Amino acid sequence: MASQSQGTARARRKFARIRCASLALLLLIEPAGAWAQWGFVHPGAMNSAERLDAAAARVALGREPWSSAMREVTELAVPQLAAISQIDPRVRAEAQASKRLAISTYAHALVWRLTGSRRHGREALRLLDGWAGFSGFTGGTDQDKLQAGWLGSLLGEAAEIMRQHPRWKAHRKTALQAMFRRSFYPHLMQASAWNGNVDLTQVNALLAIAVFNEDRVAFDMGVERLERRSAAYFYLQSVGMPPPINGDGGNISAFWSHPLRWADGLTQETCRDNGHHAQYGLASALHSAEIAWNQGVDVYARQAGRYVAAMELLSQQLLTGDMQGICPNPAATRNVFDTFEVGFHHFHHRMGMDLPHTQRLIIERVRPHGLSDWNIFHETLTHAE
Repeated sequence: MASQSQGTARARRKFARIRCASLALLLLIEPAGAWAQWGFVHPGAMNSAERLDAAAARVALGREPWSSAMREVTELAVPQLAAISQIDPRVRAEAQASKRLAISTYAHALVWRLTGSRRHGREALRLLDGWAGFSGFTGGTDQDKLQAGWLGSLLGEAAEIMRQHPRWKAHRKTALQAMFRRSFYPHLMQASAWNGNVDLTQVNALLAIAVFNEDRVAFDMGVERLERRSAAYFYLQSVGMPPPINGDGGNISAFWSHPLRWADGLTQETCRDNGHHAQYGLASALHSAEIAWNQGVDVYARQAGRYVAAMELLSQQLLTGDMQGICPNPAATRNVFDTFEVGFHHFHHRMGMDLPHTQRLIIERVRPHGLSDWNIFHETLTHAE
């Protein structure tokens, strides 16, 4: 039985590689968006069927680090009393209540998919049905866009996982899709003029929701935004100074918080705050690229130089506690988030690239102590190898 199971898994991986190669070839010979004639792949937001199946098998065998990550996620899959009708992100109580509800929704969906728990499956469906009545964000600032990005990334992933549940009625899926168009799209389709992590978080949510909604227009918009913001957020010396982008005030140095040295892998927010915003920006870019990959669009290849350099530089800074002479503040943060796994899985395990600093950071800091927050959600469970 074990040999047969391994053979089946190898066959699935081979089929996935062939299909992705075919889609990539199609993109080279046909106009942008031609991939959509194949239809959307489900589940195919950040979590593919292959990744979910692999995680479920490892959890079932009690293997680490998946078992520990599974326990952490299960602890978040708690009962929630009520749905939320609207959110003013400026009101801390409303922002935090919506965060807890969205995290719980995604956690229930993951526990159902990875363990088969009927109770968690029912709860995930109940919560998603409750979100279908959400009427929108009322803060009136770009904080609405950031909140929509954070929540939409979690809810889009949860909905995409649960669309496979046999008891989720078609009319209820349709109601949730309508809510996303009505209440999230207005805050995701217009890029924030704030720092780049906000736009990238919006893109993360837009792509996840577009897959669930099977919305080609929203998906293509998200991919185009990801490409544009990546060029304006991740620095490569070989390309030169980043292009202008809405919100930079016409002063690139100030927008990048006055780096002392422009080095490969510098992000627009590294010198602003590498303890929070730079890690969120990197995570959202990698999540978005993973969603595109799962739909046969290889943003990773086009942005590999930027993404790999950013992962390696940030990992080196976090490991040493030193900003490597790049920023006015010489000390790196002690905060390490549970990101890096998605990008490392792609570039190292899929592509065979060597990322020594990232690998060491994951082993020494991320898996033992990495913080999960908002759309940075226990990547070790779903993307570790």
